[in-house]
Amino acid sequence: MERIAHATKVAAAPCFLKDKKMSPKEDSIERRTIAVLVDNEPGVLARVIGLFSGRGYNIESLTVTEVDPENKLSRITVVTSGTSQILEQIKAQLTRLVPVHKVSDLTVEHPNDYVERELALVKVVGKGNDRVEALRIADIFEAEVVDAGLEHFVFQIHHRPDKLNRFIDLMKGLGFVDVSRTGVVAIARGPEAL
Repeated sequence: MERIAHATKVAAAPCFLKDKKMSPKEDSIERRTIAVLVDNEPGVLARVIGLFSGRGYNIESLTVTEVDPENKLSRITVVTSGTSQILEQIKAQLTRLVPVHKVSDLTVEHPNDYVERELALVKVVGKGNDRVEALRIADIFEAEVVDAGLEHFVFQIHHRPDKLNRFIDLMKGLGFVDVSRTGVVAIARGPEAL
């Protein structure tokens, strides 16, 4: 059985890793938040996404916005997962892209010392006790009501992705019908810039 499980893991790995034997530590999947400072010009985002999709890497979350209009720079925040070796390859390949100025793996370079947030709009439909319970839970999670009708609420909540997931899970039993999420934004603590 152990041999079958290992074969499944190797088969799921990108093609350049299939013949390489990995130690259990190298084989463990890690989640990373990577910040990338790039030129704000047409095609840059496509090149970054192409790097991931062309090699079979998964993007769990992707946000991008202009952060320095004067110098025409944008910041891309990517949440991805993979083995340690794959994640190091992702960072190295991002660094080699022409419009990239800086790549920072916040998870590694600032462990437990970076702020990570995501915004979600959560729609809940309900009446009676479910409606009251949804409001009570929203208050506990510090979610704000941004739209309301006689039979629905739209809550706005911003926090770490795991807290958003817990809020959404609790709302599923109370009439959850829809969600829209922004994706993760993150920044290192302290006075230094990216």
